[in-house]
Amino acid sequence: MGIANVIFGVKLNRTNEGIRITQSHYIEKILKRFDYLKCKPVRTPYGPSIKLKKNYGESVSQLRHSQIIRSLMYLANCSRPDIFYIVGRPSRYTSNPDHSR
Repeated sequence: MGIANVIFGVKLNRTNEGIRITQSHYIEKILKRFDYLKCKPVRTPYGPSIKLKKNYGESVSQLRHSQIIRSLMYLANCSRPDIFYIVGRPSRYTSNPDHSR
């Protein structure tokens, strides 16, 4: 079968120094799937001054919100542990998500 290049969405790049893992293609796939490909990148993805609160207004699709959170949790588990806190915050609000955060 040959040498594996991608395993469970994790791309393996072999160099003289060793193996480097990346999920850039998985991130791009997530952005395309949820129509966020044209979003502007930021240095700090979650401002420390932002306070999340319960939604008492119009809800968004709970299924879509959960799918986004699940995709990002998989990414955090595989190669981006630095985003665990950022992904974990909105995951607390999956029962009644809204557009504000």
